[in-house]
Amino acid sequence: MATPKEHIDEIRRKKFSIGGELNPLMEDLHQAVKNLSAELYAKDVHFLMELIQNAEDNEYPEGVNPSLELIITSEDITGTGAPATLLIFNNEKGFSSKNIESICSVGRSTKKGNRKRGYIGEKGIGFKSVFLITAQPYIFSNRYQIRFNEEPCPHTNLGYIIPEWVEENPTLADIKRIYGSHAALPTTTIILPLKPDKIKAVKQQLSSIQPEVLLFLSKIKQFSVKEVNEDPSLNTVNAISISSEINFVTRKNIDADSYTLHLSTDEASDATEKECGYYMWRQKFPVRQENQVERRLGVEEWVITLAFPLGQRLNRGMSSPGVYAFLPTEMVTNFPFIIQADFVLASSRETILLDNKWNQGILDCVPSAFVNAFNSLITTSEDVPVSTLIPMFRFLPVCSSSYPKLNAVRESIKEKLLRESIIPCQSYSDQKIFRKPCEVGRLTPSFWDILKKGWKQGVSLHSLSSHGKYILNSSFDTKEYDDVLNFLGVEPVNSEWYAKCIRSSNLVLGVAEEDYLELLHFIAENWVSSFHTTDMKNVPLLKYVGLDGDVVLCPISNITMWNGLSKICMSTESRYISWMIDWNREFRRVTDRYFMPKRTQEAIGCFSKRGTLLGWLQNQVKVCVASAYDFAVILYNSLKGDQQLAIAYVHFLYHSLSQDYLSNMHVDSLCGSIPLVDNYGHVITRRNGVLVPAKGSKWVELMGANPWRELGYVELGEDYLRQATFAGTITKERQLMTFLKTHVAASDIPDISPPNTELSAAYAPLTKQNAFMLLDWIHSLRYKRDLPAKFLTSIKTGRWLKISLSGSPGYRPPSQSFLFNSSAGDLLQDESVMVDIPLIDQEFYGNGINNYKEELKTIGVMFEYREVCQFVGKHVMSLATSSALTKSNVFQILNFIRFLRLKVLPADEFIHSIRDGRWLKTSCGDRSPVGSVLFNEEWRAASQISDIPFIDQNHYGKEILLYEMELQLLGVVVGFNKNYQLVTDHLKSQACSKYPTAEAILLIFECMRHCEYNSRSYYKLVQALQRDNCLKTNKGYKFPSECFLPNTDWDCLLKVFDNDFPLIDVDFYGTKILSYRNELKQAGVVVEFEPAAQIFSAVFKNRASSSSFGREHVLSFLSSYRQISNTNNKFPSDFRRNVCESKWLQTRLGVRRSPNECILFGPEWEPVSSITLLPFIDDSNNYYGQGIHEYRKELKSMGVTIKLKDGVKYVAAGICFPQDPSTIAPESVLSLLQCIQILLQDRHTLTDAFQKRVSQSWIKTVAGYKSPDQSLLFGSDWVSLLRRIDGPFIDEEFYGNGINNYKEELKTIGVTVEVSNGCSLIASYLDFHSEFSTIVRVYNYLHKKGWWPSIDTPRRIWIPNGSHNGVWIGPEKCVIHDKDGLFGSELNVLEKHYKSELFAFFSGVMRVKSHPSVDDYCKLWKDWEDSKEQLSHSECSSFWAYISKHWSKSTEKTVSDRLSKVPVESGSDGILLSSKHDVFIADDLQLKHLFKESSPDSIFVWYPQPSIPSLQRTELLDIYSKIGVRKISESVHKEDITKLEASELKQVPEKGTVIGKGLLKLILGFLADPSMELEAGQRQEAVKGLLDLKVFETESAIEVSYKLSMSSGNIKSVNASRVMRWDWEDSKFFMQKKKSGGHKNKIEYATIFAKVISEGVLREKEEHIDALSELIKLAFLLDFDEEVVGYLMRSKNIQVFMEDEEFLSSAFSMG
Repeated sequence: MATPKEHIDEIRRKKFSIGGELNPLMEDLHQAVKNLSAELYAKDVHFLMELIQNAEDNEYPEGVNPSLELIITSEDITGTGAPATLLIFNNEKGFSSKNIESICSVGRSTKKGNRKRGYIGEKGIGFKSVFLITAQPYIFSNRYQIRFNEEPCPHTNLGYIIPEWVEENPTLADIKRIYGSHAALPTTTIILPLKPDKIKAVKQQLSSIQPEVLLFLSKIKQFSVKEVNEDPSLNTVNAISISSEINFVTRKNIDADSYTLHLSTDEASDATEKECGYYMWRQKFPVRQENQVERRLGVEEWVITLAFPLGQRLNRGMSSPGVYAFLPTEMVTNFPFIIQADFVLASSRETILLDNKWNQGILDCVPSAFVNAFNSLITTSEDVPVSTLIPMFRFLPVCSSSYPKLNAVRESIKEKLLRESIIPCQSYSDQKIFRKPCEVGRLTPSFWDILKKGWKQGVSLHSLSSHGKYILNSSFDTKEYDDVLNFLGVEPVNSEWYAKCIRSSNLVLGVAEEDYLELLHFIAENWVSSFHTTDMKNVPLLKYVGLDGDVVLCPISNITMWNGLSKICMSTESRYISWMIDWNREFRRVTDRYFMPKRTQEAIGCFSKRGTLLGWLQNQVKVCVASAYDFAVILYNSLKGDQQLAIAYVHFLYHSLSQDYLSNMHVDSLCGSIPLVDNYGHVITRRNGVLVPAKGSKWVELMGANPWRELGYVELGEDYLRQATFAGTITKERQLMTFLKTHVAASDIPDISPPNTELSAAYAPLTKQNAFMLLDWIHSLRYKRDLPAKFLTSIKTGRWLKISLSGSPGYRPPSQSFLFNSSAGDLLQDESVMVDIPLIDQEFYGNGINNYKEELKTIGVMFEYREVCQFVGKHVMSLATSSALTKSNVFQILNFIRFLRLKVLPADEFIHSIRDGRWLKTSCGDRSPVGSVLFNEEWRAASQISDIPFIDQNHYGKEILLYEMELQLLGVVVGFNKNYQLVTDHLKSQACSKYPTAEAILLIFECMRHCEYNSRSYYKLVQALQRDNCLKTNKGYKFPSECFLPNTDWDCLLKVFDNDFPLIDVDFYGTKILSYRNELKQAGVVVEFEPAAQIFSAVFKNRASSSSFGREHVLSFLSSYRQISNTNNKFPSDFRRNVCESKWLQTRLGVRRSPNECILFGPEWEPVSSITLLPFIDDSNNYYGQGIHEYRKELKSMGVTIKLKDGVKYVAAGICFPQDPSTIAPESVLSLLQCIQILLQDRHTLTDAFQKRVSQSWIKTVAGYKSPDQSLLFGSDWVSLLRRIDGPFIDEEFYGNGINNYKEELKTIGVTVEVSNGCSLIASYLDFHSEFSTIVRVYNYLHKKGWWPSIDTPRRIWIPNGSHNGVWIGPEKCVIHDKDGLFGSELNVLEKHYKSELFAFFSGVMRVKSHPSVDDYCKLWKDWEDSKEQLSHSECSSFWAYISKHWSKSTEKTVSDRLSKVPVESGSDGILLSSKHDVFIADDLQLKHLFKESSPDSIFVWYPQPSIPSLQRTELLDIYSKIGVRKISESVHKEDITKLEASELKQVPEKGTVIGKGLLKLILGFLADPSMELEAGQRQEAVKGLLDLKVFETESAIEVSYKLSMSSGNIKSVNASRVMRWDWEDSKFFMQKKKSGGHKNKIEYATIFAKVISEGVLREKEEHIDALSELIKLAFLLDFDEEVVGYLMRSKNIQVFMEDEEFLSSAFSMG
């Protein structure tokens, strides 16, 4: 055997021809090395990971703890001049000769194809990655001492792979000195003298090595990095030593195992050793066919390991990777666990390839692995307290990842977890309960506190999870885990749950008073948001003291009585409580009120949160929190018309006031509407006043009767005068009346107010005494200002006052009487007065009457001289009322006024009394003096337009003019004196009709000037002007709104259309009319330029729209436009808009256009005119002529386009291609493109209309004339992909090279210029090709450019028949692969014609199926149904294996609808097909056995025997079931055929041996599962049927008939013996006497018993029968042992709640 050195020499000689014969493979080696070099430096390889990966792939001797040690030193032990050297020590077995030969080759790794053996390397570079950091790597292993060189060998011109033997530099002694002389050198040492430019990067990688690097390495257990220098201060690498150790294995089965791994690190920079434990879960999954990749061929299973850090992860302050491919990547997942698998990595090892289908398959399995691992962590720890399991939930991926693919993993984990029973629930027992997240609810922290306190005080909470939700464990239900619980969708229980919990427990009465208040406070805080609409209002919550003194509970819903008042009260102050209770007893038969217990009220007073609690009790619960006054109101509201209670209530108020419980203010408030008992004994609740009792009252003496009764006054009865006793307190006689007078206002005359009725005594003479009594009463009432109208009127008008009339006595009403001194009386006897004055008889009443002057004034007595004048005036007016005053009467009045004036007597009162009377004759009839006018010439113009009431001088004569002074005093208007308002007030309705004079119109304008603007009068004048054509113009009389006030600055504009604008006639009105500019404007006359221009604008617009806008009008308008533009007048915007937008300019197109739509032709427009229709102004001699060009400036200002650059938009709008595109010259096209270029430079967007016009076929291409969107511009970037003939490219020979200058413009109008955008056009042109090479070239182009056809684009595939023939077919008739070879003549297989590079294109773009689809397989099966009598096993297995593999909801529907037959068992080699309605799944082997024995034909479905990996029996049977094949157990009809005679039956006296407590407990626990949705009463009702059973035993067999209905109508039947039967209706249970011995008999008996009991109990929930039956059968076989039943229930996560335990205890204690 050759020595290592001889082996190296042999390799150099034979393989590399150094000193030997030429190796014929040298040329291949050169190419291989060249490829290696390119690959090595093209990839971003992490050399350190490659080294660790190589070490992990190495083999190690038994008993060795595999280790890898890295040392970097500045010592140059290789003599290469390297400033630093890296040494790698590995205690592997060492290099073998094959390893040496492999490392001297390219692509011949000994690890290739061995991933199943645990090799993790794959990148294709391996050891040669060291050349990234070194030029000469050294290997010392198993006596091999070699090196390699990056530089080409001078003998072979090859680098990298030529081995050189190393004698020295370094020696083994040098290596050992670096390693340390205290230990033997490991087997393999690799020495890397570092490149100078790589030292920093290497040290950085060594310093940043992840401590978790060993986490998923199965071999290496020790790893260390350090730096060795003679001067330690030069060390810059952070030294670290990492070790791993598996502590113990916790679970191991076929698919998965779990263990705990311990990592520890020792860093030189940190004195303390750091460590962390990791719970590791490793699970295997079969590799799916669709996820196979070439780099993993032969690998049949994925091994996924998940690491759950049980402490702080070891990360050296760096970000921790979340994905490992044995070694860490740089992917930070944001997940609290680590994913390890054999991922396919990117070349840099930094990330996995997320789009790789192999990796996607792994990621698809991660959720299942996670859920299994998490279940193992949570639910299998039997002896661990729940509180220690809660932190494990921190491993859930609550936070999202920055990688979308990993977020899909997160969502899948979440979806699976939601189906798992992983949530620990509160049980208040030793039994742990785990349920699904959707079955668990959370409680609020405050309610948890209440429950905990209640539990400590003995409140039973065993039924906490029996209210429709399992309750989350209290250790878990904290804010700390909100994110976890939200992730799992664990939601708070609904509000109804709290109501059920409180109702079913003793929380209200079972806790201390302060905890009871905490419960109420909890409800109060959540009332509005949660509880007010729930059953909480019906839970007995509120305490009150009952009639017998016991504490009673009341629901919130019952607290409000029928009248809306609260039943429960509490006091605002403790001192009132006893007092309220005593008086409440006095009124107990009517109040229906109760008070909360005293201790509860006192506790509320001390409660720290009483504000919230009291607010809730008052505002929401409506508890009455009553003060003393509130209680008094309650009693008041409870009186209900009871006479005795009404009187008692007055006594209650009286004594409450005396004891200072109620204030005077409160008593007055209550007495305001207190019920009173009147003299008839009636209880009066509504009143307007109160009278003292009639006995001894003044009002009776004066009035004789009670006039206030009808007015709502209460006459008190005598009960208020008597002595009485209430609530143990005595009220003395008449003592209460003082209280009533003070607080109820019981009154008598003169204190009482009179009623609003007539005083009958006033209509007859009153005695002197009665008269003064009445005056005294009036005196009292005057200060109260309380004299009713009718009462006062009767006194004023009654004839009770004695007077003297011209010395004669008599009686008159006070309102017609006077009280004067004697001198005034003498003056009134003058004959000119002509009226008798009635004076009060002072001799009768004496001087005392003068003391009542104010009272007499109040009732109408007159004292003033002015009143005498009024009296006389009334007399005169009475005459005027009875008949019109004569002419002499009028002059008599005027003379009387003159008399008063001359006597210097005040005439105002007399004048005032008569001036408003209609007694003066005027031109308008009888009128009052006020407003009448004494006519003179000043009123001449006014009389033309106004109906002023002038005094009738024809009637009174000229004599009336002598009384101007007296008439003025009476209010007559004398003289005009600018009395414009009077003219306005009497303005005639047709004041301006019949062509009014100039003076009349000017007067109207003057009146307007003197009226307040916008006043009613002003508006009246304006209306008078506006309603008639009253203004004279040059066009006759016109309405003001039609007129214009002339103005020399701008009226030239109006003369353009002279007949349309009437101007006011200044000659007729004079220049004064110009001074009324504002008044004319208000009347509607146009006086300013702007409105005139606007009106002209409207006329202009109308004229423009008609044919009346002629050439002369246009030129005249342009002239006036120029003239006005030179003044200060500005054209309004509306004017400009109408001028610019109205169509008034004639164009060459033969139609009128607006200026902004016109062009003034010039030479620069000539080139584009040949392919456009443009709106040039018609400057021909037939229309405007060349003179129109004189107004170029004005036309431009109006919007007319002059220059081409301003009008390119018209070119775009006026494109008009000829019908024959061949007539279009190239110059026209280039000119058009130039215009488009200008548009684009000005940032204009080409309109849809333009795009539509240019969408015609006018561009010449190699395929003919095409529209722009069907054209391509061929450029240099197309050359490598296509040829010019491959599509409709623009003909450059026709247009010249200049067409390429308009690339952007062509692109804008739709021409395709980019190679990446031409796919659709090239694809649409594909049908014109038939040469296979051209079609392949186009396919490759479309594939490379990512073409995707639109919805309406047909997808066609060329199936060649030779190089120039073939046929186009649809993708639905194609398939890329046919793995099973079943579709030979059905589909076109593309892999026969095309290379694999196009398969992705055909699959993704052309929608060709990669493999036959479910529909294809179903169609194939239908063909088999119609044409084949038998199928081979391979055909049937291949079909159903495919269906099973691709099973989904859609597959289920397709197969169910399409397949009418299914395979059935057959004894022959072939497989028969039979209708799926006549075939059954043998889910009950007993029934299968019975029918198989009795029927010659097979009726049971086929499945492969033995099972094959791709088609499991259970999966196939499930598919059969879902497509309509019936299960035998569900299809069979069972019928009891044995008739049991009473003589044969023997009743079992001790039925407990059959229906025992263990059975019932098991059933109750099963029914209590929340998924059953059964309340306690329903559960107990279900088992009562068992308690009521009568059990009978018989010797005879109990026969049962089983029948199957076939689709043909035939019935297959078979009989069997059954040992028991339950008649539900008769409550009887029959059982055949047990046969002795034998396990078979026992298991048969147990099975039938369990089935019969389950069917009877779950008649309404048949889907749960099998589950309950299995439980009962197992318990039956174990004799329903109590401990066994208890364990069995715990293992199935079911329990019996307290109410069910009580039910069982009661049932069996009674039995």
